[in-house]
Amino acid sequence: MENFSIPKLPLDDWIDAGLDFLTENFAFLTKNISEYLEKIINFIIDSLIFFPPWVIIILFALIAWRLSGRQVALFTLIGFAFLWNLRLWEPTIETLTLVIVATFIAVLISIPIGVLAAISKKAYRIIMPLLDFMQTMPAFVYLIPAIPFFGLGSVSAIFSTVIFAMPPTIRLTCLGIKQVPKELIEAADAFGSTKRQKLFKLQLPLAIPTIMAGINQTIMLALSMVVIAAMIGAGGLGGEVWRAIQRLQPGMGFQAGIAIVILAMILDRITQKIGQKN
Repeated sequence: MENFSIPKLPLDDWIDAGLDFLTENFAFLTKNISEYLEKIINFIIDSLIFFPPWVIIILFALIAWRLSGRQVALFTLIGFAFLWNLRLWEPTIETLTLVIVATFIAVLISIPIGVLAAISKKAYRIIMPLLDFMQTMPAFVYLIPAIPFFGLGSVSAIFSTVIFAMPPTIRLTCLGIKQVPKELIEAADAFGSTKRQKLFKLQLPLAIPTIMAGINQTIMLALSMVVIAAMIGAGGLGGEVWRAIQRLQPGMGFQAGIAIVILAMILDRITQKIGQKN
């Protein structure tokens, strides 16, 4: 009996060729972005580490109090003090900086895309399948294109984190705008509001709690990339976990893992309270 084999589609070769083309033609741009972003990250980290840890801890607690109330401020104070006591202050600052920068970039890109998906049916039909693809793709895969474009280090980690963490903010921005009651939109139309006025004075303000829920999820996804990004030299608490795995030090690994959990809880509580206020 003859064996009939179906020729394999050279998908891997196509992807390699595509990445090679993009790297050859846009490497100069990504290198400039990488150098600029690296300077910003190092400046933030150096500035926070320059001051005594207790000063930064009190500052973070005051910010948490202003944004989210007394209970969250107390939790922030105790949580950061505990991380300082564990001798993980510098890795915590590095991780916090990476997460904040990655989240800021992700939100900056995601909200306009979410708005576009909400107001355009054509855009919605294109964007939603792409989000399904992005959320289904294993997180490790995002490290592959990051390295040739940005090299090893924190910038590659931010790039892969941004791609991985964007979908929740896009989805919930779109959902928040679509959930604005039709009666209010009809009332705005009756008063002669333009599309721009409806978007910025009605739809976006009413969608803020839903958008904040998306930002909260983006922060959590960014933190989930911390350990994975350590594989390409991101450092921080993820780097501590990765070193503990390589050296077979379970105690150090769990300690750094608990530190990531505490940091995640602090950021989660702050963003949740901001969303509830709105």
